[in-house]
Amino acid sequence: MQAVSSGIGYGLKYQARCISDVKADTDHTSFLAGTLSLKEENEVHLIRLSANGTELFCEGLFSHPNEIWDLVSCPFDQRIFSTVYSNGETYGAAIWQIPELYGELNSPQLEKITSLETQSGKIKCILWWPTGRHDKLISIDDENLCLWSLDVSKKTAQVQSQDSAGMMHKLSGGAWDPHDMNSVAATSESSLQFWDVRTMKKTLSIECSHVRSVDYHPRKNNILVTAEHESGIRIWDQRKPKVPIQELPGHTHWTWIVKCNPEYDGMILSAGTDSTVNLWSASINHDELPTESQAESSVSLVDPLLNTYSDYEDSIYGLTWSSRQPWIFASLSYDGRVVLESMKPFISKK
Repeated sequence: MQAVSSGIGYGLKYQARCISDVKADTDHTSFLAGTLSLKEENEVHLIRLSANGTELFCEGLFSHPNEIWDLVSCPFDQRIFSTVYSNGETYGAAIWQIPELYGELNSPQLEKITSLETQSGKIKCILWWPTGRHDKLISIDDENLCLWSLDVSKKTAQVQSQDSAGMMHKLSGGAWDPHDMNSVAATSESSLQFWDVRTMKKTLSIECSHVRSVDYHPRKNNILVTAEHESGIRIWDQRKPKVPIQELPGHTHWTWIVKCNPEYDGMILSAGTDSTVNLWSASINHDELPTESQAESSVSLVDPLLNTYSDYEDSIYGLTWSSRQPWIFASLSYDGRVVLESMKPFISKK
C-alpha cells in the first residue's frame, strides 16, 4: 500500500539523523532535531506544530559544537536534553539546557549542564529513566553499559555502576523497559541483550543479527519490537526468547528504526534506507501467544501494512511519535527534511 504524502514539512539547514519528541511539553506538540555537519557549526532546532495544526515552525534555534549522532529530550523537563556528538575523530556525550528566556535573546546559547565522560569506548546513545522525574541515565558505548546519577542543580553526573558486554558484542543502542524500570535492552551485531540495572548484570540474550533498533510495547509486559537489517521487523516475547512471535516484512533495504505507538495498541512505525516510512498494525493478544515449541515450528509471518509514506529523497534515520498527540508522528531524512504525518485515517480501520 502506498499513499501520496499529505504531511507537513520543515527543513533543517544541514544533514541530520536525530529527532526527539519533547514529551515534557504538555502544552504544545514539539520536537527537537539535531544536525550532522562535519564542517559547519551544527544546530539544534526546537520545532513546534502550530495551534491550527497546519504548519511546523522553528520555536528556537541553538548552536551545537559537533555532529549530533543521538539526541533525546528529557522526559520530565522540556528544556533539558542529551546529545551524543562527534568531531569526526572522537565521540562525546553531554546534557544540555535551553535558556529559560530563549525567545527574548538575540542569539540564545545552550547551557551545558555536564559532560558524560567515561574511560571506555565511544558512547552510542543515552537512555533516560522512562517515566516521571528521576536522576538516573544509562549510556551505551561499544562494549559497556553505564548507570549514571545526574544532579542538574550541581551540574554533575557520576557513574554509579557499569558492566561490559564483552569484545565479541559491539553494542549500538537500546531501550529502557517502561514496565520494569530495572530492565534495559541493548542492541548489538549478533544479539539483543538484557541487563538488570540494580546489579548491572546481564540477564538474557536473544540471538538475532544486525539489530539496529529496539522498542518496548508500551501497554504489554515482556513484548518488544526490533528492526534488523535483513530480517525486517520482529516482535518478541521475553518469556519465549528462542524465536520471534511475529515477523513483519520490513523494508526493501535496511530497516533502521522502529517505534511503538504510546497509546494505540499494536500501531508500529518503521523506517529505513529505502527512503520510506511504514505504518503497521500488529496487535498482540497475550492469551493467544503460542508456546515456545509452537513458535519454533511456525513463526507468524504477517503483513499488516496500513500505509507506506514515500515522499522522501534520502534514507530515514529519525522517527518519533508525539506523546501529546499520539496519532501524529515525525520523521527525519538524512537530507535534513522533517515530515509530520497523521495516522488518524487508519485508526478507525483497526
